[in-house]
Amino acid sequence: MRHRKAGRNLGRTSSHRKAMFRNMVTSLLDHERIVTTTPKAKEVRKVADKMITLAKRGDLHARRQAFSFIQDRTVVAKLFDELGPEYKERNGGYTRIIQTGNRIGDAAAMAILELVNYQQKSSAKEVEASA
Repeated sequence: MRHRKAGRNLGRTSSHRKAMFRNMVTSLLDHERIVTTTPKAKEVRKVADKMITLAKRGDLHARRQAFSFIQDRTVVAKLFDELGPEYKERNGGYTRIIQTGNRIGDAAAMAILELVNYQQKSSAKEVEASA
């Protein structure tokens, strides 16, 4: 029986899984959008939402807790200075998972994990074409 065993193992050891989640959350908060498999996206979403909740608190203890997980000063600064105030009025649900079909090599279900306020940066050519 697997009572009270939450989360997916994803075929990895606990240390590998924790390192992978740290890297993926850091990339998500830095780029605001990542492409990964659907099960990984569903697991990373939980951790990313917790980091944004810490940023909404904004105190020193929350910053240190986030830094103990993320370990990249620029991403933590972005999280607390930009993303935290941006989601201040939102009560959860900071990320979105968009299913994109199966990967060609191994038919793994793929998804895009992005922050809900994500705006794609337009290139200079697109800006000139629209003007």
